[in-house]
Amino acid sequence: MSGMTRQDGKVALITGGNTGLGYQTALSLAVAGASVHIAVRNLEKGNDACARIREQAPGADITVRRLDLADQHSIAEFAAGWSGPLDILVANAGLMMAPSLQFTVDGFELQMGTNHLGHYALIGQLMPALSAGTRVVSLSSMAHQGAGRLDRGLGLGTAYAPMRMYGQSKLACAMFGLEFDRRVRAAGLGIVSVVAHPGWSATDLFNRSYDDKPSPIVFLSRKVSALLGSSPAHGAQSQVAAAVAPGLRGGEYIGPRYLLRGKPGQATLSKWAHREDDAKWLWEESARLTGVDFGI
Repeated sequence: MSGMTRQDGKVALITGGNTGLGYQTALSLAVAGASVHIAVRNLEKGNDACARIREQAPGADITVRRLDLADQHSIAEFAAGWSGPLDILVANAGLMMAPSLQFTVDGFELQMGTNHLGHYALIGQLMPALSAGTRVVSLSSMAHQGAGRLDRGLGLGTAYAPMRMYGQSKLACAMFGLEFDRRVRAAGLGIVSVVAHPGWSATDLFNRSYDDKPSPIVFLSRKVSALLGSSPAHGAQSQVAAAVAPGLRGGEYIGPRYLLRGKPGQATLSKWAHREDDAKWLWEESARLTGVDFGI
């Protein structure tokens, strides 16, 4: 894919934009001239990220706003406070859990509730800000490949296996991106929904759990990541390309050329991600659980 084009006049929102892939995405878009909003749980860390971006991109137009994707009230409050159009929305934020089953404020399994249901509710409530040409990027992961078919218990119907559930949550993110594409096409809205994955990127995801304590379950992943993973700046190239590369029409899956790393290009989703019956169920169940109706 071609390099970054200028994004002057564009308004971008990146969830989890204070660290890792999200930070690098925010930096790239700010350098290219976009007006960038980063949505974070911790405002202190968000403000620090903004300061670091301004050091590298003097004059960058960047704003930090609080958002907790594990809390539907926080999501609704964030969306209600949004004004104006939105040209790029990168659903980047995500977490990988410690061994025990944990829940969001609203009683969802924490990984599924944050990684998928949180973003579903956010995007649905921001629909009035989206228009023809808006890019919505859903961040999946290589981990979705080993998740199997979508678990219709969404993490609560079977014995809890944290790493499998992480893969399930990223499968759900991919299925959402494809189903969103099908629905906006059918409605003739012109919104472009794209899915991306970073390959194996050495980010904070492998170091922290939701409560910011070291996560033993990812010890091996952290070690392998340090050896094989690309830098967050390199890993973010796929989602940046998904957000701005010319010619994308929606429904694409963008990832590193050599799976773990490499320049971004077309990647391959698992066969389970393409199951439209499961995607339709997931969409309808997500609407029921969150109370958010996209109207499409």
